[in-house]
Amino acid sequence: MNASTWITEKVGKLRAAAPARRSVAERMKARLRQGDEALSPRALRQRFDEIQAVVDPMVSEVEGGRRAQVLMDWYAAAPLEERRDVWRLLCEQFKADPEKVRKAQADLAAAAGTPDEAAAEVRFRRATVSPRRRVLQRISAHPEGIRFLVDLRAELQPQLKGEPALQALDVEMEYMFSTWFDVGFLELRRISWDSPASLVEKLIKYEAVHDIRSWADVKNRLDSDRRCYGFFHPRLPGEPLIFVEVALMNHIAESITPLLDESAAPDDLTRATTAIFYSISNTQTGLRGVSFGDSLIKHVVETLKAEFPRLKVFATLSPIPGLRPWLQRNAPAELLAAWERWDELGEHDTPRRALLGWAARYLGRELTEGKPLDPVARFHLGNGARIERLNWGADPSAKGVKQSYGLMVNYLYDLKRLDRHRAQLAAGKVPMSGAVEDLYL
Repeated sequence: MNASTWITEKVGKLRAAAPARRSVAERMKARLRQGDEALSPRALRQRFDEIQAVVDPMVSEVEGGRRAQVLMDWYAAAPLEERRDVWRLLCEQFKADPEKVRKAQADLAAAAGTPDEAAAEVRFRRATVSPRRRVLQRISAHPEGIRFLVDLRAELQPQLKGEPALQALDVEMEYMFSTWFDVGFLELRRISWDSPASLVEKLIKYEAVHDIRSWADVKNRLDSDRRCYGFFHPRLPGEPLIFVEVALMNHIAESITPLLDESAAPDDLTRATTAIFYSISNTQTGLRGVSFGDSLIKHVVETLKAEFPRLKVFATLSPIPGLRPWLQRNAPAELLAAWERWDELGEHDTPRRALLGWAARYLGRELTEGKPLDPVARFHLGNGARIERLNWGADPSAKGVKQSYGLMVNYLYDLKRLDRHRAQLAAGKVPMSGAVEDLYL
């Protein structure tokens, strides 16, 4: 027997011998811990009782808050595997009663078209509210509850691929966050060089597009001809949920290099006609799926127009993060080899024209489920922008070359055509300028 066959047989026997993971209900009925289970049956029952006590209908909000604090304190000190058992508890033991849901659904169907339909719909909605949601609501009422839950979901999300059953908790939290973090509850604030140092440090930490290299770099992005705005939630003070960096200019920027040049002379604000959004960063992993980027841009545009009436053009200078990986899967080998020397290609060289053509195709024709394949394109085009221009060598940094051979794109926000562009995209056609269309191969 060779080594490969021996290893395969041994691994097969080990897998066959390993017991299937018990459900939370089975573990709670047991007396002994099994295998790699983190919490013993007794400890699991104790956690279940503590969670249930948080939403006991017989206790006051104050007492419920105190019990939530006890649960949060235990969770903060628990290792990841024990926290995972709590997630499983919430998913399996605090779900809506399926029988009640089915009955309410049948009652709603029977009441369709009758005067009882509205009341039946309310009863159906109530039946679908899970005890899990009430637990989350009670925790959110605690002064530190929102922060706790956002951090919990951030820790939960990387585990979903290995344990899909945890999606019940993730989806519930995303639904609730979409309400709690509705734009109506958010405050738009300008972040400037005069903002508290703790806030400026958050920008350095969370900047996701163009890394901040120094305090001089920060000052360049916050002072003079620049603006930075963020959305804030009252329960997360001093913590921007998302922020956008803006350069005020008199033309559409075609390269990121001068925008990040700390020694460059500032533009004359009295003559600025163009606002360039060159970096948008989300800061909270736990809020993934909660959309407020489009609202941020709209609010910033309104704020800038009020301060600078001469502004007429609102555009981005954006990366194309998915381009190079897509090209490596689809483009011919000879072109990929030529593009490795992208910085040596002249304006009329065939590989350079080819790269621009492939990039136009990637942005304008590569859709998945009716949406652009590239995540940045999906964001801006979904907000009603159009693809305005492709810029050669616009980001020569190592990151820019790794993402797109240095290419960047301008998305134009034509305020009078946003709805038209959204409708066009919904119909399967990506809005773009004639200049970009002409690049198609």
